[in-house]
Amino acid sequence: MAKLSFLAGFGAGYVLGAKAGRERYEQIRRLYASAKDDPRLQAAAGVAQARADAAVDSVKTRMGTDTGH
Repeated sequence: MAKLSFLAGFGAGYVLGAKAGRERYEQIRRLYASAKDDPRLQAAAGVAQARADAAVDSVKTRMGTDTGH
């Protein structure tokens, strides 16, 4: 009887946990979908990309490996 109770409890916990995990996944997916189209985020990503490109170019120049892009 204890084994059956354990299996029933485990099954219920698994189902409830899986549902909660799926709901959280869907929440994160919706947040990502709305954020990726936000112009403020796009602007920040553009600035970050430009800074990263400038840093890479600077390092290449200092190391003498500038390929002349």
